[in-house]
Amino acid sequence: MPATTTTHPCVRLTPPSSKSLQPSSIFSFGLSNPRSWLASFARTSILSVLNDAISKGHLTIIDSEGKHTYGRYQDGCNTVHLTVNNDQFWLRLMFSGDLGFSEAYMLGDIEVEDLKSCMDLWLDNQAGMEETLSSSFARISSAISGLYNSFLGQTKTQARLNAIASYDQSNTLFKAFLSQEMMYSCALWDESEGGVRGDLEMGPTPGDLEAAQRRKIHHVLRQARVKPGHRILEFGSGWGGLAIEAARTFGCTVDTLTLSVEQKTLAEERIKAAGLEDKIRVHLMDYREIPAEFEKAFDAFVSVEMLEHVGAKHYNTYFKLVDFALKSRDATAVVTASTFPESRFSGYQPEDFMRRYMWPNSCLPSATALITAAQAASNGRFTLEGVENHAAHYPRTLREWGRRLEKNMTQEIIAKEYPALWDRANYEAFKKKWQYLFVYAGAGFAKGYITCHMLTFIRQNDCPEMCD
Repeated sequence: MPATTTTHPCVRLTPPSSKSLQPSSIFSFGLSNPRSWLASFARTSILSVLNDAISKGHLTIIDSEGKHTYGRYQDGCNTVHLTVNNDQFWLRLMFSGDLGFSEAYMLGDIEVEDLKSCMDLWLDNQAGMEETLSSSFARISSAISGLYNSFLGQTKTQARLNAIASYDQSNTLFKAFLSQEMMYSCALWDESEGGVRGDLEMGPTPGDLEAAQRRKIHHVLRQARVKPGHRILEFGSGWGGLAIEAARTFGCTVDTLTLSVEQKTLAEERIKAAGLEDKIRVHLMDYREIPAEFEKAFDAFVSVEMLEHVGAKHYNTYFKLVDFALKSRDATAVVTASTFPESRFSGYQPEDFMRRYMWPNSCLPSATALITAAQAASNGRFTLEGVENHAAHYPRTLREWGRRLEKNMTQEIIAKEYPALWDRANYEAFKKKWQYLFVYAGAGFAKGYITCHMLTFIRQNDCPEMCD
């Protein structure tokens, strides 16, 4: 699963407009309770812009001071109800934006009847939000951000957030929501499962996700043009799902790399159970450490949703090593990644929910950035054979993961590995983190805010004069 950098809860996640930020208003709340007056200031500032910002859909906010409605209600419009349980929500939203909204949701400071509708409302009104807000608030907030850190600081709730941020390496957790193949990536749905909306129109059916993930694996391997006896190099093992299928069904041998001890252990258990120890080697290794004997040793290279963790400044290195490892004749490379549309790609991506709580230091590429890097790093030895966008398939994949997590994960199961989750509040925050992920990313893919590309490069013959 990719790292995404969407910024789209239903209330504005970046500073409110300058019209609400008269200097005198900062002090009108009094200084007897600094946290209280800061929260009041944040609340007033944020609410003041919503009438102008929301032009599509209808938002109702209920807090300690009553009910507030924004936008215009119409039959069939997107209607969102948000309840504020803790006024610290306004501070989180004002100072931490997208990150603050997600934290408030995980901690129960807010409740929403339908999280997906909330995300959609933000994306539908994104342009209006940006037009309404100005940089004036940023200057004011930077001046008093030290107060926020002092007053919220390392509270018990902050400690809880710090704890759940690190509980992502459990094989038990991923078994609870992934398919039998344990592919943590976008599945490919066809009419056999009712297409990308089959679960919404006909309801999910047992085995749908398994079928769609096997289809994805087979599609990647067919695009890689592998044949019996071919040798494949894979960056990003996951739990061995693709490597096992490549060896078992396509007759290949596979060298696959991972940085996760947990994943390597389970992948090797699965490989042994399949009787494929002589066909697959799992290396606990950074891709930049591949050995000299890998030079020109492989017929195909595959990588499924690992590039999100490479970083823009390393794309050239990545593809140089792919070029290094592939044979000079009749070789293929297939890479898939969650991506940004070209207009949104930047080598720098600020911290948000994904980068703080799911995949630290991740960075979504764009398809063009990857294609450019591949051509430069290989000195033109790669021919771009195919570009596919699988973004339409991701929301259903995420919905299915959410259903399975809800059905299969219990406090008893996960707390055996992470004793801190015996605390009910910690467990609820942990579970909400994953619920938030599936909806947050799903909305981004559905609205085109993020995409999911598969790129295929071929090499027919690098050295026609010298190669056999």
